[in-house]
Amino acid sequence: MLTFEDEPQQPQTPPVNAMPRTALHDFELPLSSPAQDGRDHSPGNQANAQDVAGNPNRRISIEDKQIINCSADVNQLVPFKYKWAWDKYLGACANHWMPQEISMSRDIALWKDPNGLTEDERRLVKRNLGFFVTADSLAANNIVLGTYRHITNPECRQYLLRQAFEEAIHTHAYQYIVESLGLDEGEIFNAYHEISSIRDKDEFLIPFIDTLTDPGFRTGTQETDQQLLKSLIVFACIMEGLFFYVGFTQILALGRQNKMTGAAEQYQYILRDESMHCNFGIDVINQIKMENPHLWTKAFRDEISALMQKAVALEYRYAEDTMPRGVLGMNAPMFKEYLRYIANRRCQQIGLDALYPNANNPFPWMSEMIDLKKEKNFFETRVTEYQTGGALSWD
Repeated sequence: MLTFEDEPQQPQTPPVNAMPRTALHDFELPLSSPAQDGRDHSPGNQANAQDVAGNPNRRISIEDKQIINCSADVNQLVPFKYKWAWDKYLGACANHWMPQEISMSRDIALWKDPNGLTEDERRLVKRNLGFFVTADSLAANNIVLGTYRHITNPECRQYLLRQAFEEAIHTHAYQYIVESLGLDEGEIFNAYHEISSIRDKDEFLIPFIDTLTDPGFRTGTQETDQQLLKSLIVFACIMEGLFFYVGFTQILALGRQNKMTGAAEQYQYILRDESMHCNFGIDVINQIKMENPHLWTKAFRDEISALMQKAVALEYRYAEDTMPRGVLGMNAPMFKEYLRYIANRRCQQIGLDALYPNANNPFPWMSEMIDLKKEKNFFETRVTEYQTGGALSWD
C-alpha cells in the first residue's frame, strides 16, 4: 500500500563518478528477459541488441528506441523517435502558470457572504476540493515512484517530468483555494478517508499505483507488461480522463454563473493541463500496443472494459453525493449520460468498442472548453504584484 511517507528504494551502487562506463549505461536500464519480452530475437536483431547493451560508446539510432523494455541509453535524448512526446513537452512548458497569479478576492467575498452561495453550492465546492487536494498527489506519486522507472524512452520521460511538476502545481492550486476561503484544512485534506464517495475512487486507484511503485516490479514478460499497460490505461483514461470530469464540470458551471470565478479560472488551467496529460498517456498506450501487439489480447481488452464500467459507476456515485439535489441547472442523472459519453470516447481512443451506444454529451460547453483552440489573456486577471507569467495556449 502506497503511503505518502514511502521513500523510493535506493539502488546499491557505487558513486556515479566511480562507475565504469558500462555500469553507468546500465544504471537506469534493467534489461528484459529476451525470451519473454515478445520482440523479434532473430540473430540480426540479437546482434544489434548486444551491440547497444554491450558498447556504451556506441551512438544510438532511432531504431534502438522503444517505449518500454528498451536497452538503448536512456540518457541520450536525441535523436527523437517520438517527436509527438517532445512537442507535448514544449507545449506544456509554454502553458506554465502558478496559482498565485489568479486573484481570489471575489471568491473570498462571495464565500463569506451568508447569502452568497446556497448550501448545495457550498457542499459541491467542499466535496470537489476534498477529492482533488489528494488526487493530484496520488497522480504525482504514481509518475515519480512508478511510471517513470518503467518508461525507457527519454523524450517520453522528459514529458513525465513536466507532468509531475504540473501535478504539484495543481495540488498547490487546491491548497491555495482552501487557504483563501478559510476552509477547515483537516476536513478537506482528510476527506479521502472520511467521505465514502471519494474514498471509493481512491481505493479503486491504489492497487494500480502499488503495482508500479513496488521496488520488485520489473517489465519484460507478457504478464508484467500487461500490468504496466493496465496501470497506464487506468491513470490516463480513468483517473485523468474520467474521474476528474464531474468536479471540473461543477466548478466551471459555477464560473459560468459568475460565481467562484477565481477557483473556476484555476480549474480551467488545470483542465487544460489534464487534457494534455490524458492525450499524452493515450499516445503512450497506443505506441506500446503498436510495438507489443501480443499484449492486446481479448481477455485483456475485456478486463479494461470492465474496469471502465466500474469507474463510471464510482464517478456517478460521486456525482450523486456532491449533488443530492439539482443545482446550477444540473443534476446527477445528467452526469450519468455524460460519464457514459466520456467512457465511450476513452475506449475508442485506445481501440476498444464503445460501451454505451448512443450516449450523448449533455454539456456541450465542456467540449468547447476542452477542444476549442483559443488563447486566454492571462494578464487581464493575474495578480499585479506577481512577477512571472507565461504564454497560455489552449491547443
